[in-house]
Amino acid sequence: MRGADNRCSERDGRFAAGLCIAISVLVLLAGISPGRAAPADFIHAEGTRLVDGHGENFAVKGINLGNWLVPEGYMFKFKTARSPSEIAGVIDALIGPEQAAHFWAAFRDAYVGKDDIDFIKAAGFNTVRVPLNWRLFVEPAAAGQAGSENRFEGPGWALLDRVVQWCRDAGLHAIIDLHAAPGGQTGVNHDDGPGFPLTFYVPQYRQLTIALWQKLAARYHDETAVLGYDLLNEPISPYNDVAYLNPELEPLYRDIVGAIRQVDASHVVLLGGGQWDTNFAVFGRPFDNNAVYTYHKFWANPTRDAVQDYLNFSNRWNVPVMIGETGEYNDGWNAKWRALHERFGIGWVFWPYKNLESKLAVTTIQKPEGWDLIAAAGSSDDPVLPARDQAQAVLNSYLEAVKFRNVKVNASYLNSLGLTVP
Repeated sequence: MRGADNRCSERDGRFAAGLCIAISVLVLLAGISPGRAAPADFIHAEGTRLVDGHGENFAVKGINLGNWLVPEGYMFKFKTARSPSEIAGVIDALIGPEQAAHFWAAFRDAYVGKDDIDFIKAAGFNTVRVPLNWRLFVEPAAAGQAGSENRFEGPGWALLDRVVQWCRDAGLHAIIDLHAAPGGQTGVNHDDGPGFPLTFYVPQYRQLTIALWQKLAARYHDETAVLGYDLLNEPISPYNDVAYLNPELEPLYRDIVGAIRQVDASHVVLLGGGQWDTNFAVFGRPFDNNAVYTYHKFWANPTRDAVQDYLNFSNRWNVPVMIGETGEYNDGWNAKWRALHERFGIGWVFWPYKNLESKLAVTTIQKPEGWDLIAAAGSSDDPVLPARDQAQAVLNSYLEAVKFRNVKVNASYLNSLGLTVP
């Protein structure tokens, strides 16, 4: 019997080995390497819905991490310095470039921490949208220097890795949003560009935008905590050459998606319309089978006519739509607007998670004593600056105030989103 047992063991072993080889071949043919997440593990588009790996609806309930990696002037109470670069110029003037560099490193460490992400999950959100500034991810080629190339380096990579890890640990999903693309895709302050959407005009900016997305997708192609890639935030403002630029938007999206799909076949791509992500007339027939079309809308009447065009687009092309930014109104409006979207199965991501002295966010940063001096410096073309020691002390207080343990949670805001304070 022992000999028979041995023959059976050998036969079973050969069968198991053959089966392993066969499975490995099939896996490689399918483009899945051992240890990689399978496509079914990712949130993906299925008809007009987003679904998880079990085919269950995934209704996005999200919040934007605004002002973290793309600072905005109004969140500092600045009236003149509005773009990230302008805000940085104010901090340089207040405390000098060396101390300003320390301030920004500390700011990025403190503004979004693990306790913020854990709170967001505990409150009932399932998604965060993470706005990025390309400048934190790229060291541009030196102008006029032969052989110089763009280097995809900068503090943004480690910061993004960290927040994605926190999301994975907490059970949240992250949308990676290119809020400020090379050259500027919008033509206003929050794209940190020159005031015109040069992403569409200057070939090197266009190519760098595509290359950056391919680098991001290659880095996160296996990461199931990443829901998807929001390719360009609010491209082509209505103040620019809309007649020329609108037909250029979808071709750029096609090229970005083509580059992404070379390294990542699994993640959703999010395509925003023209003119603050409102105009879907720029789109033709969908060109990718794992795409979500995203719009932004603030302060609209919370009635069906406000979303009808997007519902029509979704039903015509059998694709999901989602609202990627909204809010900054009162709690009553929030509740009605959210309920309207949920009624039609449209996922939502409100703006923002954290703001200075504001009830129109999930959390409020308490204004430090002396902050009016800092705000005045960012609100005039020729400000009277406080002494450096005084400015440094106020900015240090601000860095403490932004930490989660020191913010105030706006319970009524959470309640308006159908969520509760943990």
